[in-house]
Amino acid sequence: MEHTKRYSARGVSSTKTEVHDAIKMLDKGLYPNAFCKILPDVAAGDEAFCNVLHADTAGTKASLAYIYWKETGDTTVWHGVAQDAIVMNLDDMACVGMVDDFMLSNTITRNKHLIPGEVIAAIIEGTVLFSDRMRDLGINIHNAGGETADVGDIVRTVDVGFTAFGRMRQDKLIVNNIKEGDVIVGYGSFGRATYEDEYNSGMGSNGLTSARHDVLHKDYADKYPESYSGETPQEFVYSGSRRLDEMIDVGGSSMPLGKLILSPTRTFVPSMRDMFEDMGQDRMHGIIHCTGGGQTKVSHFLPDGLCAVKDDLFATPVLFDIIQKESQADWKEMFQVFNMGVRLEVYVDPADAEAVVQHAMRYNIPAQVIGSVVADDSAKVRLRTSYGEFSY
Repeated sequence: MEHTKRYSARGVSSTKTEVHDAIKMLDKGLYPNAFCKILPDVAAGDEAFCNVLHADTAGTKASLAYIYWKETGDTTVWHGVAQDAIVMNLDDMACVGMVDDFMLSNTITRNKHLIPGEVIAAIIEGTVLFSDRMRDLGINIHNAGGETADVGDIVRTVDVGFTAFGRMRQDKLIVNNIKEGDVIVGYGSFGRATYEDEYNSGMGSNGLTSARHDVLHKDYADKYPESYSGETPQEFVYSGSRRLDEMIDVGGSSMPLGKLILSPTRTFVPSMRDMFEDMGQDRMHGIIHCTGGGQTKVSHFLPDGLCAVKDDLFATPVLFDIIQKESQADWKEMFQVFNMGVRLEVYVDPADAEAVVQHAMRYNIPAQVIGSVVADDSAKVRLRTSYGEFSY
């Protein structure tokens, strides 16, 4: 309960209950159980096609990037923030089968007094670098420009967001239809994929408000008051003991804690594209991007009477262990706030599980069967971990 109080005091929520209540009257699109909203083909009016429009941001990860940049002068940290915001769009869209020819438009809002042009340039450069890297892997991203607004009266430092658009055939769509007996293949968010330059902690772009405030030292509050909301009680502001330049052993080497937390959100689109081409979308009973809600995300897409039982998750990556030790958060809550090393789940027939695993491992992405779907109307998700068994 104490840690839940911390989340509320910081103005964040892992369940986004108020947001879901606010938008419940909105039209859910052509396929309400799809992972993201599917729209008619308003672009061309072809009934065989559909449109996917998605928007997301890097969230408060940008605030941590601001502190890291101020401490080190390293503008390349903003490349990762651009990637964070892009991937939060692309990988959600990939969960419905959209894996190529994305159109992107950015929305960057800044406090010009604190965020100079070199930061905006670094964000745009990061956008181009990520797009070029994906193009080398056969994923086409078309950058349509966007808007940069100087709104220091509203934004304390900088906010980085993207809107993504795609058009695809309806017969290639993946609409969640998870079945009893399905196995769950988990894609690891940690390690170093073949298209990444260094070790990735698996942090993604969720839970950053908790991660930075629970882990980092109070000195950062005094030095960078612009990096947090003035309405947050001081007892919940940078209440940890760690510093950004502290070296952490990971993947056979070491890296600063700041860079570990700021690991760019990994995209799984190249592997998913290959998997769809090889296996066909119709063999995917469900794909879940474990962002807000962590390991409970699938609960929004399971039919009544079914429960996802996860009993073979990866060992906890080092960063999440650090966060738990610093925050003393209950492990049940940790699995609800953070992806804990699994940021993508593919629900398939048991006979298809090994093929899914191999498509991930081709890119050096950890993957394994982490559980299965069973008949159970008493819970939507059950986790059996070395820290205990948790039901949601």
